[in-house]
Amino acid sequence: MTYNTIFARSFSHYEQKRLGYGAFVGFLLMVLSLCTVFKPYLGPIHDLNLKLSIGADTKLRMVNDTRSSQHIAKVEHIVAKILVEDTSSFPHIDEAESVLPKNPPIIAVNDTRSSPQIVKVEDNVTKIGINDTSSSPPKAEAESIEPKILANDTRSSPQIVKVEDNVTKILINDTSGSPPKAEVEDKETKRVEQMCITEERTEYCQTQGDVRVHGKSSSVYVVSPKTTILAENISWSIRPYARTSDAAAMSSVRKWSVKPIEVSQGIPQCTQNHSIPAVIFSTAGYTGNNFHEFTDVVIPLFLTSRQFKGEVQFIITDKRHWWILKHQAFLKKLSNYEIMDIDSDEEVHCFPRVNVGLKRYHKELSIDPQKYSYSMKDFRDFLRSSYSLKRVKATRIRGSQRKKPRLLILSRKRSRSFTNAAQIARLAKGMGFSVIVMEAGGSMKSFAQVVNSCDVLLGVHGAGLTNILFLPENAIFIQVVPYGGVEWLATNDFGEPSEDMNIKYLEYKIQLEESTLIQQYPRDHMVIKDPSSIGKLGWEAFRSVYLDKQNVRLDVNRFRPTLQKSLELLHQ
Repeated sequence: MTYNTIFARSFSHYEQKRLGYGAFVGFLLMVLSLCTVFKPYLGPIHDLNLKLSIGADTKLRMVNDTRSSQHIAKVEHIVAKILVEDTSSFPHIDEAESVLPKNPPIIAVNDTRSSPQIVKVEDNVTKIGINDTSSSPPKAEAESIEPKILANDTRSSPQIVKVEDNVTKILINDTSGSPPKAEVEDKETKRVEQMCITEERTEYCQTQGDVRVHGKSSSVYVVSPKTTILAENISWSIRPYARTSDAAAMSSVRKWSVKPIEVSQGIPQCTQNHSIPAVIFSTAGYTGNNFHEFTDVVIPLFLTSRQFKGEVQFIITDKRHWWILKHQAFLKKLSNYEIMDIDSDEEVHCFPRVNVGLKRYHKELSIDPQKYSYSMKDFRDFLRSSYSLKRVKATRIRGSQRKKPRLLILSRKRSRSFTNAAQIARLAKGMGFSVIVMEAGGSMKSFAQVVNSCDVLLGVHGAGLTNILFLPENAIFIQVVPYGGVEWLATNDFGEPSEDMNIKYLEYKIQLEESTLIQQYPRDHMVIKDPSSIGKLGWEAFRSVYLDKQNVRLDVNRFRPTLQKSLELLHQ
């Protein structure tokens, strides 16, 4: 039986007609209700597309050219579209635009070179309701965005003010206009200071880009397409020797200027172009003293240029030919190129990067591995490679081992020499050492090989002790400290640095009777009685007495326990 038959038997023809009309009216009411509910979501398709792509559009136009008033107008128009998306409140764009300021303060957006400005714009656009402006989202995602936009009900005047504030934040980050001159000067000065660095014992400039070096005028020009008036008037004076706190040392070092400059200012044109970095440093100062050569130049040069792995041009100012010959093995290992003598050079050498001056840790003969990429172990390994030194570890004495440990006694012909070196050598031989008595000097490579062959080095405080750098690891270093309050020099110059070299340090302080000063001054003289009073007269007075006039005669019986201790350490 069909549904229509059942329906006909249950209701009369009139009742069936009334039910039909009722159903039709009900259907119309449902359609009207649905239209009313979903009316806000039935806006034009192009409006939705505009709304979903506004973020990308805004960013593109602001980055490309915000100086154009047409583009600014475009941004205003798009922002206005967002504000009036609720068409029930503002059915016409013109009506919505009347809410916005006629001339919004958008002048501060003129410089889009600053990435933070762009980021701020994007952040503020996100606050308005556009969560992802990188691409148009799918329809489902668009529908989830729609309520966020509609939530900004612009019918309420407080809301309008709040939205206008957000628009202002998008268009401007600083309504005060251009920063004051003092602020510009401060930023420019900081930029130059970041390029040139002053530390406790050194100063150096790290320049890159278009860098031009003119030796005869001692000038380094850092060229840029555009620079400020202030930058054109800034130059950094630097003496490229790593002992800036010592006026006596720095007085002989040539002064260089490092200057940022605009390319259009008629600067010297490049006559020689180089594709590798350069390092400018001086061999003046205290070169000639082995200790200062290493702590002021050699170690700082390693710190500054090792990163280039040989691809670096050394430029020497105040060139000392003998210094280059002395350290040539080290220099050739550190740079693949011939050293450039720059002081009288009229050429303009152009480099992609130039370091003027050398990095340096403030402690003597030391490198702080926390501050730099290298340690003293790295430096000593590099020295060992430069001079082809074979021994990495000192001899370790085991049981009935027949091989004797080797002792080097550093002799000196001038001050602070051992007046009884032969007696000390006999003592050492009797205790089981193979002994060499030798003065530092001559060929650096030859002497480095001698030092590297030894297990124990003994010497009076002085520049010759710098050769501990060539000792193998776990070797023993015995420093004899002269009379007169020289302890602080002995500790700072060699005692503490030796620990970073993985060398075992022993110190022997002589008594008055072991010093030749007792033969030069009566016991009641201030030199003998109160060395600190001489120190108060200044460094020159102190040095002339306790370093330049003093020799040492070791009491071998008193010294024996120190030598015995060195043997014990070699057993460990």
